[in-house]
Amino acid sequence: MYFRDRKEAGRLLAEELDFLKGEEVVVLGIPRGGVVVAFEVAQSIGAPLDVCITRKIGAPFNPELAIGAISSSGDVVLDQDLINSLNVPPDYVKEEMRRQRREIERRMAEYRGDRPAPDLMGKTVVLVDDGVATGATVLATIRSLKKRNPKKLILAVPVGPSDTISRLKEEADEVICLATPPLFWAIGAFYFDFSQTSDEEVKRLLKESDEELPSPKPLEEESQIKEGPAQTKSE
Repeated sequence: MYFRDRKEAGRLLAEELDFLKGEEVVVLGIPRGGVVVAFEVAQSIGAPLDVCITRKIGAPFNPELAIGAISSSGDVVLDQDLINSLNVPPDYVKEEMRRQRREIERRMAEYRGDRPAPDLMGKTVVLVDDGVATGATVLATIRSLKKRNPKKLILAVPVGPSDTISRLKEEADEVICLATPPLFWAIGAFYFDFSQTSDEEVKRLLKESDEELPSPKPLEEESQIKEGPAQTKSE
């Protein structure tokens, strides 16, 4: 299964989430590309849109390969098996974590400004990205969101490898994935247009969503990144 672009992927995901119309739902996109997909979902089911900022911890000499991830709440997931197999030095991991914390802070200020995070307690949360590969970024995000006590946490992605999707099903209440190709090498390989999403587009989509729906209830959280203990996982 191939997608024309992130917009089409979002519309197709929205068809699978049609049952949520009329419920108290918050849609969260993982920037940057995931916000484009999430916008289409939010518009279709009539839900507010916000961002959940989690950053990949990339491998040395191959930053697209995730050896872990860190969320805006400070939750860290490390793929220790992969780190060991690549002989990644501990100092590199620590420095990359610091660098990604700074980038999360920048993006939070850029995308949200003074706008507080939405209150997720007792609500159905739909977490959306443009795809998953190792799943490290999404896993850190799910574990961070669980601490905010949603009624139900649904992960919705257009594409991902079957082993990653199976693992994520153990973490989220429900996982919706449109395609799990047997040969998976990169998320972008399943899009005809996988061009980079800019900060400006993310802000535009958030603003457009805010103008069409009532503002979510504020939650005094995510005002700053908390440093939490790293969690490791094995493949």
